[in-house]
Amino acid sequence: MHRIPMKHRLARLAAGFALVALFSVASALPALARTFTIALIPGLTTDAFYITMHRGAEAAAKALGVHLMFQGAPEFNPTLQVPVLDAVIARHPDAILIAPTDTTQLIEPLKKAVAAGIPVITVDTYIGNGHYQTGFGNADFPLSYIASDNVLGGEIAARALAQAMGGKGKVYVSNVKPGISTTDQREQGFKLEMKLHYPHITVLSTQFNNDDANTAASQLQAVLARNPDLGGVFGANLFSALGAANGVKAAGKLGKIKVVAFDAPTAIVGDLKSGLVTIAIAQHPAEIGWFGVAAAYAHLTGQSIPVRIGTGFTVITAKNVDDPAVKKFIYHN
Repeated sequence: MHRIPMKHRLARLAAGFALVALFSVASALPALARTFTIALIPGLTTDAFYITMHRGAEAAAKALGVHLMFQGAPEFNPTLQVPVLDAVIARHPDAILIAPTDTTQLIEPLKKAVAAGIPVITVDTYIGNGHYQTGFGNADFPLSYIASDNVLGGEIAARALAQAMGGKGKVYVSNVKPGISTTDQREQGFKLEMKLHYPHITVLSTQFNNDDANTAASQLQAVLARNPDLGGVFGANLFSALGAANGVKAAGKLGKIKVVAFDAPTAIVGDLKSGLVTIAIAQHPAEIGWFGVAAAYAHLTGQSIPVRIGTGFTVITAKNVDDPAVKKFIYHN
């Protein structure tokens, strides 16, 4: 069992009340003469996380009588996402849900949506610092940010990895690149938890792989060559984790170097059972999509919505991966 500090339990409880209230408001609203169109722009279209988010959004759209537009780029890249956003704005939906692929590069493009009278809600990732409707800064204009608490997710990953390592040894974070809100926060939470509660674990320099599993595998072997006593790796996203895990396998250290993966597509099941991955931290992307549509609908029908809606995590191991209560949180294509 992974302990969650009281302040986080209270925050999640408050978020839960907000979700229930939002669901109740949206569901109770009468059918309208017009049908709203809500656009969902994912970080990329081919990832199981965003495909699962799309399914959750579709379920909400069906329940609320909303037309859902789903359009995105094949890669998590702001250069590719901005033209998609521009094309969506040109179609003038009633609201936009978007997972921004960069905290700064999407600010000005999203301002174009607001200038066109289209309200914006960010899902999974954010722009600026993620604090909206404050009256400060140039990135506070989205109505709401709906996502997992990624700092908390990093803390959970740190505790899980520390316990798997017996509370001592060397670890590092395999990450994508700086400037992605979610992975930045996961690394932040991981390092803070290790610093505060695990003095016998040394956190080595972060390795950035630009979302390339082969690079992450090579980096694992390079870190291991410098640190033969390496005991664990935290993959801040799926490709980082699986790449590092493949590096562990190639080095003949399966089971000796523990790997914690953030995110849990179907591919992770076999890796958990084989011991290639020790623990997977699953987000709840279907919830993010569901409440993104519900929040947009509530706003469009004149209701107030929370500026921050948090969804939860499920810790998956080889022991519980076949439990139906856990298995439902695995992402599917």
